[in-house]
Amino acid sequence: MTESGAQSGPTALRIILGAHLRRMREAAGISRSDAGWEIRSSESKVSRMELGRVGFKERDVRDLLTLYGLDDGDERERLLALAREANNPGWWHRFGDVLPSWFNSYLGLESAAALIRTCELQFVPGLLQTPEYIRAVVQLGRGMIAAEEVERRVSLRVSRQEILTKPSPVRLWAVIDEAVLRRPIGGVKTAMMQLDHLIEMSQLSNVTLQVIGFAAGGHAASGGAYSILRFPEQDLADVVYIEHLTSALYLDKQDDVDHYTATMEALCVAAPPPNRTRDILAGIRRDFEL
Repeated sequence: MTESGAQSGPTALRIILGAHLRRMREAAGISRSDAGWEIRSSESKVSRMELGRVGFKERDVRDLLTLYGLDDGDERERLLALAREANNPGWWHRFGDVLPSWFNSYLGLESAAALIRTCELQFVPGLLQTPEYIRAVVQLGRGMIAAEEVERRVSLRVSRQEILTKPSPVRLWAVIDEAVLRRPIGGVKTAMMQLDHLIEMSQLSNVTLQVIGFAAGGHAASGGAYSILRFPEQDLADVVYIEHLTSALYLDKQDDVDHYTATMEALCVAAPPPNRTRDILAGIRRDFEL
């Protein structure tokens, strides 16, 4: 478990360890209330631990492993090492001054994902934005922002994009509404540079792009943009991420995930196939030249 999760980031590691502790507790026939008493806490604290929503105190994990009857010394040390690793801050911690608290969890999940499927109705997906496009998006509706803060936000997003080009890259499958590509955020020059970048990125083997055109009329994702994240670890269920202006939703109930997955599949069927994407992008770029 430690090897598979070692590069997953603290958020994923907490979820993995929490799921492992839950299975051990259930196998031992111990209630969350009794487990909470053992670690001088509450039933709700144990619940949050098992969901990976809080950090782990090594002492608490050690006491729970004893309560659950784990005598294997090597296994105990492996789980305690995982608890220590899960408490390490992610790379994005250094951007805390410009990072909304509700976005921290997403960055942890994003860095741990094996596959990210996303549909966008207003902006180019963040993982595919150029620095110029990012600067324009960052300043939308915010009035005057200090140049230093703008550049910090650009650096954060550019750092996120490294998951697409690392040795074992994340696979990204994005469906983008045509309106996104024809909206000249940052001006015509920025829009053209962004289209060039999308054409380039679409040639990566781990990046699949589709454009759902105006000709399709209404489509299944008219309710708004969202992403579905899938992870290599079996202990991690798929998560649907829906971002709002000042908060976000994380959905992991199977019925919700199935619904959003079916919507994503419908979008992929409605959009022209990926092998037509570069021609579509080039055509939109030519329209900006007129």
